[in-house]
Amino acid sequence: MSGLAGADGPQTIRLDVWLWSARLMPTRSAATAACRGGHVRRNGEPAKAAQKIVVGDELRVRSRGRERIVIVTRILTTRVGAPIAREAYEDHTPEPPPQLAAAPPRRERGTGRPTKRERRQFDRLRGRDSTRGPAVDPEDAP
Repeated sequence: MSGLAGADGPQTIRLDVWLWSARLMPTRSAATAACRGGHVRRNGEPAKAAQKIVVGDELRVRSRGRERIVIVTRILTTRVGAPIAREAYEDHTPEPPPQLAAAPPRRERGTGRPTKRERRQFDRLRGRDSTRGPAVDPEDAP
């Protein structure tokens, strides 16, 4: 296991290399771009790609629409397999909110714009009743 840093190996490593090695980012250039774009925080502060990380650092990484919170438990110097990579950090990411049970209805491609009747059916399905006019307060009526 040459990718693992032991007692005689390095105690620090560049942030972008570790993100790629731990399989939190698909490529090292993507890790560098995420750092440059402000999507990576180290111990609560925005992090640069060349910053050195050590065991115990908390990293918050935003990618693909969600934020992952990880604590570094092992320094990786090269990319390793997924089971070993999962041992290199503790994942403290909260559970994502539950999504809708069913996907919203979709129209077939090429069928054009929905008719007025179809729009009303979609609105009823979504819980918006478009058959009623705008709500008018009786006190505001002339």
